[in-house]
Amino acid sequence: MAENAIYRVKMRRRREGKTDYRKRLALLKSGIPRAVVRKTNSRIIVQIVEYREDGDRILVNVTSDMLKKHGWNRSYKSIPAAYLTGYLAGKEALKKNIDEAVLDIGRHPAIEGSKLFAALKGLVDAGVEIPHSEEVYPSDERIAGKHIGEDVEKMFNEVKSKLEV
Repeated sequence: MAENAIYRVKMRRRREGKTDYRKRLALLKSGIPRAVVRKTNSRIIVQIVEYREDGDRILVNVTSDMLKKHGWNRSYKSIPAAYLTGYLAGKEALKKNIDEAVLDIGRHPAIEGSKLFAALKGLVDAGVEIPHSEEVYPSDERIAGKHIGEDVEKMFNEVKSKLEV
């Protein structure tokens, strides 16, 4: 390296591949709240987040283990649970007069039919307007849980009817 070379180290989260700052800036400039969908090893998290200069403000926060009080007692990280979590978050958002958002899946890969897009379908079915392509949704059979078992499909329909009220 030259003696007088000027080298600027990139931000830590960019070096680690955790944040795409160009995409984040574009989302923030839109002025529309973000529908943040994240998946962990045990649950799905859906949040509606508003940008503020002093830090982001979470307007709605729903995790898939909140479905337990609505009668869901199966996996909290499945596609049906992701859909119901998005649906519940959408209903909570509408109660707070949030009717539009922009999807933010972070650094998760955008794979058609994934849990992230099942949560997106739940948000949209609840009434939140989010720009998207319907080709990314999982099939209706997978959302209802038919691939897991008939008891899951029955439980899914019961929980969804409770959330519609």
